[in-house]
Amino acid sequence: MVKKIRPAIAMIELIFAITIMGIVLMSAPRLMQVAVNSGYVATQQESIAEAATKVNMLLGYSWDERIADDSNMSTILTVTAGDTSLNNTPNMRRMGTPPISYRAFVDTNGTTLPASAIALDAGELVENDFDDIDDFNGTVTNLTDLTAGGADVDYIDKNITLTTAISYSDDNVSGTGYQQNSITYTPFSAAAAGTTTNIKSISVTLTSTSGASELSKNITLQAFSSNIGSYQLEERNF
Repeated sequence: MVKKIRPAIAMIELIFAITIMGIVLMSAPRLMQVAVNSGYVATQQESIAEAATKVNMLLGYSWDERIADDSNMSTILTVTAGDTSLNNTPNMRRMGTPPISYRAFVDTNGTTLPASAIALDAGELVENDFDDIDDFNGTVTNLTDLTAGGADVDYIDKNITLTTAISYSDDNVSGTGYQQNSITYTPFSAAAAGTTTNIKSISVTLTSTSGASELSKNITLQAFSSNIGSYQLEERNF
């Protein structure tokens, strides 16, 4: 009688298979955690992009309430604590401004306008009329995600907020000021309380109360806008 040999799994192969399966099962929670952390990082990157968009949006607003009016857009405002090299000169033009430029310290009526304090006017607050940079000071925005039902919900349930701060920065430089060839200037240094300068600092800070370590960072993006008036479009008569 011929004995047939049937293929089978050797004990050592079975042990190897069980060991490999055990390693895979043990590493599964870690792999899942890595995937979750990657999601947190992606959320953080999207939030940073949103903060950058907010900064760019603010830079597009009028520098001050005084020049939000179209008739005063090209006017350079007077300030109380600006660098002396940036103050108005006898011809009412800032140093280096060509005579053909519309930018001057006087408006179309021949009067000067002072820069206003960092605040949202009462009338604007009621009407929600934000027309210059410092109207956004102190605003807090919750990042939201649009659900399938069309309702806004908390941004991926991570409680991420954008906080905007606008302030005057010290625009004084060392030496003889802006008239020298090289200057030393400390950006984003706060000006004295109650004063106005030629630079407004913009800070947009990302925060989260989710408790996730990947999101427990305060990320701040900063920019600045200067008191240089604005362009006035040339009109052509036909």
